[in-house]
Amino acid sequence: MVRPVIAIVGRPNVGKSTLFNRLVGRRQALVHDVPGVTRDRLYGSVSFGGWQATAVDTGGFDPATDHDLIQAVSRQVKLAIEESDLVLFVVDCRVGVTPLEHEIARVLRKSHRPVFVVANKAEGLAQESLLGEVYALGFPRVFPVSAEHGRGVAELLEAARQAAPVIAAQPEGEGPGERELKGRELWEKGLKVAVVGRPNVGKSALVNALLGSERVLVHEAPGTTRDAVDTPFSYRGRSYVLIDTAGIRRKGKVSAPLEKLAVVMALRSLERCQVAILLLDASEGLTAQDCHIGGYAHEAGRATVMAVNKWDLVPRGMVRRAEVVAQIRDRLPFLDYAPVAFTSAVTRLGLEELFDLADQVAEEAVKRIPPALVTKALAQAMERRPMSAKGIPLTLHSASQVGTAPPTFAVRVNLPDKIHFSYERYLASSLRQAFGFTGSPVRLLFRRAPMRRARRRR
Repeated sequence: MVRPVIAIVGRPNVGKSTLFNRLVGRRQALVHDVPGVTRDRLYGSVSFGGWQATAVDTGGFDPATDHDLIQAVSRQVKLAIEESDLVLFVVDCRVGVTPLEHEIARVLRKSHRPVFVVANKAEGLAQESLLGEVYALGFPRVFPVSAEHGRGVAELLEAARQAAPVIAAQPEGEGPGERELKGRELWEKGLKVAVVGRPNVGKSALVNALLGSERVLVHEAPGTTRDAVDTPFSYRGRSYVLIDTAGIRRKGKVSAPLEKLAVVMALRSLERCQVAILLLDASEGLTAQDCHIGGYAHEAGRATVMAVNKWDLVPRGMVRRAEVVAQIRDRLPFLDYAPVAFTSAVTRLGLEELFDLADQVAEEAVKRIPPALVTKALAQAMERRPMSAKGIPLTLHSASQVGTAPPTFAVRVNLPDKIHFSYERYLASSLRQAFGFTGSPVRLLFRRAPMRRARRRR
């Protein structure tokens, strides 16, 4: 049975994202006391007494605006309404009904979707006494709720659950329950791929190109994306969760609290993904901030693919791909294991290759090598390039793989505290040459070898 889809809509700053976080049971959407925080559609799973649904958070809706960015947000809201089975129309009961909300009500009536009006910020009886004008919107079902404190949310979910059989009985279509979500298995089993980079390098445009639809908002102004937007989908029979993130700027340039939250969520996406696509701008070249973001992916231990985006903007014959790769290897030596792809979100150049590389590095990151082969490869590396400290040669006792994603090896030697980082890098490169691990950092954990017991003389 297809799970019902519940769209949360309303004008800016009425508490839509707070309600969304309350329904999904975690802080998935950014919340800040300024209007216009949310811009993209955010999907989350709702569970209530064994009943499951999909909630969709949306940006502030203003159907009559002429501002191009707000118009783009409104298009995202209209898409959420079209694919929904139930609409939660959120209003601020402390402010009352505004002319903009009457305009939104007219749009919702034309959509022919069932609508529940959620009178948010109703913390007590004093606020509930102001609900009279809310009924003037023309929708009979009004629920006083405090999304911040959880008051009235259970009653709202119970009403939505009672409406679920009616929702499921409507003509079946390939809404987000089938096309994007297809059950919880896509969220749990899909390969999580995060697209990271500095602002305005084309992350959202690339995500839309990979999905083949206008899933996230794209605008020429930097910093358009704020939330980390997860989109499950299927491609060539394999499940993915594509994560669009906010642009990561230098710490010294991030001052606004909202932007700090967006950067924190982008960095958290690196922690929860399996593959990171580090997006670079071909028209601007490699920058110091690109190197910093690459360092974040390396420290997080993520399998990484570097994508040189906007390659269509580079004049033909001006620079060769090999020259760009050489520059990347020179500026990012710690990411020498990451393959490089050349893409264009506009012309769809290199998108299939990008999927192939993401699949490849994901498989390499979870590869396991038997202990005997690991020990043999490291022993040969030490023979080729011996190391000693104060005249004592470094000797290998044993080695084994103790983890994946990233591949991690426990190495028992006699001098674990004397190994220089350059020699450690040499041993990691030797393992990479022997076994691959394309796209993943190789971690070595040096341990002291057990002392050999002297044989007792008879």
